[in-house]
Amino acid sequence: MENMVDKNFWQDRPTFVSGGTGLVGSWLIQRLVEASADVVCLVRDWVPQSELVRAGFIERVKVVRGDVRDRDMLERALGEFEIDTVIHLAAQTIVTIANRNPISTFETNIAGTWNLLEASRRSPRVKQIVMASSDKAYGDQEILPYTEETPLQGQHPYDVSKSAADLIAATYAKSYDLPVVITRCGNFYGGGDLNWNRIIPGTIRSILRGQNPIIRSDGEYIRDYFYVEDGAAAYMMLAEQLAARPELKGQAFNFSNEIQVTVREIVERVVNLMESNLKPEILNEANNEIRHQSLSAEKARSVLNWKPLFNLDQGLVMTIDWYRKFFDHEHKS
Repeated sequence: MENMVDKNFWQDRPTFVSGGTGLVGSWLIQRLVEASADVVCLVRDWVPQSELVRAGFIERVKVVRGDVRDRDMLERALGEFEIDTVIHLAAQTIVTIANRNPISTFETNIAGTWNLLEASRRSPRVKQIVMASSDKAYGDQEILPYTEETPLQGQHPYDVSKSAADLIAATYAKSYDLPVVITRCGNFYGGGDLNWNRIIPGTIRSILRGQNPIIRSDGEYIRDYFYVEDGAAAYMMLAEQLAARPELKGQAFNFSNEIQVTVREIVERVVNLMESNLKPEILNEANNEIRHQSLSAEKARSVLNWKPLFNLDQGLVMTIDWYRKFFDHEHKS
């Protein structure tokens, strides 16, 4: 794992992470701490079950309590901690919540992005910004897989929030010369995802409880599943590359295992890996969701010499193992 991380780059580097208690943030901060970075983490809500807290990494970083929409607080934190590198992950990430609560999703995902970029623009010490967009920013497309040239045309609340934030990041690079680079990843999965309405954690929890897994859609939606530790490694590598290659500024990169899997297939894989004979219940009630998504990671492969560290089954095995331990611990405590 370590061969991908430039220890010299990260040693004592003041690094600001928004969204540190989230799924990707928790794993990213573990990697940053292991690489000896000086991590400052923005935390809005206290989530004791978060992997960041459970694994004890929150004790090894500086914590700023606040909301990513609070620009004065962000500017203070970036200035006082003399931040070099910003990795922006804070977002409302659940599609169903975005459909019910579009305004809070827009405020966090869009306004949160412009506030952090503006605070970075006013903080002359900031040298690299890695901003997490999403494959959802592309919206529904006739032509797949998505490449970085595909237009950003979200139509539903969550997708629009990612399209807009992505465009705002690009404008800060173009108009203000801000050293920002954009990531568009598939659906993250991995240990630590406590959003049980997501298909992988929800399925694992159901099987551990002896219940049939639930599929909200018809099961035929196709998604790009991307293991969380691969995401964390990609964000760090991108910051390193941006430091060495200023021409990357303003560019976007897709990260993906480039496999196409239906929701039904992912559930069946999890069931098989857990050696269960439970059958999924298909509710067929999803709406405002993109039918078919797939990403090309050709640019990341050729420009960054990137490749994923884990395949789907490896990622799923590690994920299942995490949840088994999580629920064992819950039962004991």
